[in-house]
Amino acid sequence: PSFTRDDVKIVNAKTVYDGFFRVRKYLLKHRMVEGGWTRELTRECFDRPPAVGVMLYDPYKDTVVVVEQFRIGALDSPEGPWQIELVAGIIETGESAEEVAHREVAEEAGTDLLDLEYICEYYPSPGGSNEKLYLYCGGVDSEGMGGVHGVKEEGEDIWVHVFPREELWNSLQENYIQNAATIIALQWLQMNWQRLQQKWQ
Repeated sequence: PSFTRDDVKIVNAKTVYDGFFRVRKYLLKHRMVEGGWTRELTRECFDRPPAVGVMLYDPYKDTVVVVEQFRIGALDSPEGPWQIELVAGIIETGESAEEVAHREVAEEAGTDLLDLEYICEYYPSPGGSNEKLYLYCGGVDSEGMGGVHGVKEEGEDIWVHVFPREELWNSLQENYIQNAATIIALQWLQMNWQRLQQKWQ
């Protein structure tokens, strides 16, 4: 990018909502491509901690383990508000992304990781949120995996599924998977599964 954080002037910032998530309202100016500064702009930002998503891959059986759970953002989706997605969780203060990956896989999928490989990190919706997502691929043995998991005290009701990799890839082509993290991770896996089989077997 041509500009940096130094090319933004915050005139005022305040919290306008502070619940399960937080919303911040900014009055700001930023430099323009052709020179000078914008007028004062109002922008709201959905303030969310960084999170980790883990694509679980079994190199021995060529299967992928995903979870299905209710998501309020998809409430009005024609397919319904339950999403097929990665194991994921928020990074708490003092935790590394890798520690979160191991913790969430144990809580949401009921298993341990054999290995962990970094995929990428990105902002899912930088036009209105500061959330950053760290994606990993975790090696697992999917034998016996499945069922319902999650932390009940947190209202989690997480259904674990095991699919052949090609079947899940076909589901992506048919638009059954509709969240960005799972789409990105599956595309990455489709490019790297043979290398992972050699590495993890």
